[in-house]
Amino acid sequence: MSQSISIIDQAYKKWVKELALRYKNSQIKASIKINTEQLKYNWMLGRDIVEMNVEKRWGESVITQLSKDLRNELPGIQGLSKSNIYYCKKFYLLYSSIAAIFQQPVGKNNPAESVPVQQLTGIFEIPWGHHCVIMDKVKGDIDKALFYVGQTIENGWSRAVLLNLIDTDLYERQGKALTNFERNLPAPESGLAQEITKDPYSFAFARITGTYNEKRLKDALLANISKFLIELGTGFAYVGKEYRLQIGEVENFIDLLFYNLKLRCYVVIEVKIEKFDSRDIGQLGTYVTAVNHILREEGKDNPTIGLLICKSKDNTLAQYALESSSQPLGISEYELGKFYPEKVEGTIPTIAEIEATLNGENSKE
Repeated sequence: MSQSISIIDQAYKKWVKELALRYKNSQIKASIKINTEQLKYNWMLGRDIVEMNVEKRWGESVITQLSKDLRNELPGIQGLSKSNIYYCKKFYLLYSSIAAIFQQPVGKNNPAESVPVQQLTGIFEIPWGHHCVIMDKVKGDIDKALFYVGQTIENGWSRAVLLNLIDTDLYERQGKALTNFERNLPAPESGLAQEITKDPYSFAFARITGTYNEKRLKDALLANISKFLIELGTGFAYVGKEYRLQIGEVENFIDLLFYNLKLRCYVVIEVKIEKFDSRDIGQLGTYVTAVNHILREEGKDNPTIGLLICKSKDNTLAQYALESSSQPLGISEYELGKFYPEKVEGTIPTIAEIEATLNGENSKE
């Protein structure tokens, strides 16, 4: 039935011709911006399906027929399968609420361009395959989808890495550490510092099973330093393990010392395999203060922050402990159980970047 409708219905035949012409026109522009133009085409195809009520108008099987007709009009072109056309519909439905904010008709004779897709720039900066992964995983949650779009742009994630990070519930973990940053850091630095935290941290890449102690866990983290830096997030650069600080007459060793290029500050990390103890805050705060006095350069480095990553915590006790400290500190848990991606590029600062920052060459935004 759908086949006969597609043959005799002139409105449908005209629409198919318009879709084919639109695709060919997009390919002319695509020599410069392949991904953007393809995504715009997919967006408008999805919009047509929704706003023209094509499934109600020509029957539920129309998408199958549309796939066939478009492939006849555009032989050899990929991305015209039935499933991909349904993804186009989901794509539009997911982000159409954002488009509505920017909706500015450009002319009554050109309804196909009524939504200025150029204003949805972030959505059109990642590959279509990434969008399909996001649409499959976020189940219509636009805030979650936009988070992963933004993170993909910032970090340059491959599709496999994006999938694995979604599976580690990155959206739910990001920025969730208990901290006192708002009280002890100026705005907007406090907000930026909060954003780089997670709770819990996924240490599955360490591949630790069975009984382990702190040394074994820390050794495993450093043996997988690239993956550890990925989990910490964009901008972290490794400075040292068991970093020695001479405080008065006492020799002290920081578990892990990092420098964050985005915040332009040192980050002291202490890892505990036990449940959080309020005494841990005193130790962490002392290390943060010592780094400020010994390593931080006034006018170049922002105040050092500290992060305690423990096996578990009582949130009330942790919050009280944080309130007792004048140093910017955070407390998170870690977990070992979830799968983590093997590799990601674009998230780890290069040696040149960290040296430039430490030498004051990145003093301007």
